[in-house]
Amino acid sequence: MKTGANAAARRRSGPQTLPEVTMSEDGEVRFLHLGTEWIQGSMIIDEPFAIELDYVQRMMAWLLFVDPDTVTKRRAMQLGLGSAALTKFCFKICRMDTTAVEINPQVLAACRGWFKLPPESARLRVLLADAGQEIRKAEHTGQVDSLQVDQYDHEAAAPVLDSPDFYTDCRSVLTDDGVMTVNLFGRDASYERSLQSIRAAFGDDAVWAFKPTREGNSIVLAQRHADRPTRMHLLARAEEIQSRWGLPAVKWLRIFKPVV
Repeated sequence: MKTGANAAARRRSGPQTLPEVTMSEDGEVRFLHLGTEWIQGSMIIDEPFAIELDYVQRMMAWLLFVDPDTVTKRRAMQLGLGSAALTKFCFKICRMDTTAVEINPQVLAACRGWFKLPPESARLRVLLADAGQEIRKAEHTGQVDSLQVDQYDHEAAAPVLDSPDFYTDCRSVLTDDGVMTVNLFGRDASYERSLQSIRAAFGDDAVWAFKPTREGNSIVLAQRHADRPTRMHLLARAEEIQSRWGLPAVKWLRIFKPVV
């Protein structure tokens, strides 16, 4: 989820009624909604595999911590499909083995029908499942190099999965040099609680954060094992990311730093 929300932190509890999925368009951009005006994802209609929103681009900051030449050999997993922007980018642009976990079948149908999600293949899978349960399956343990967590409900509130136990489960699916990125609201009261949960699961030295976007989205990054590369190393890596994949990674370094 995505832009302009204020809400208290919540956790998923009891049976859920899944919201209706709708679309809207504004010029060259198509938007995904879950029964409200809140934007749950977007796509540039003429560039369906590009990432349109700044904060979604920042979910790719894990690239700063891996050798670019290894990316095509790595595995990505998204918890929450949204408009499939990250799923498409990892699969189509980065050429990665990619798995998305989505609880709402209407979201998957919308992504296939309106947001150019490619059909499933040996390298692309979408699992209709509860993400909190799915990542506890033994088949995922230690298998994911990039875990991207963006799970908000139709009211654009705090993450629906946000406990220290959940983030510990997230850490367990990562490879030794794996990285998790999470979308949080940096101007919301729930941000500090979410950040503390991530730090409890990953350790203080392993957690980095972006400054919030204008809309309030703040991307937090956590490494399976802490690594503090030098500024020059990060700059060289950012320039390579920008050259290879067209992401504004050099600009990221002005607004991205360790939390402690």
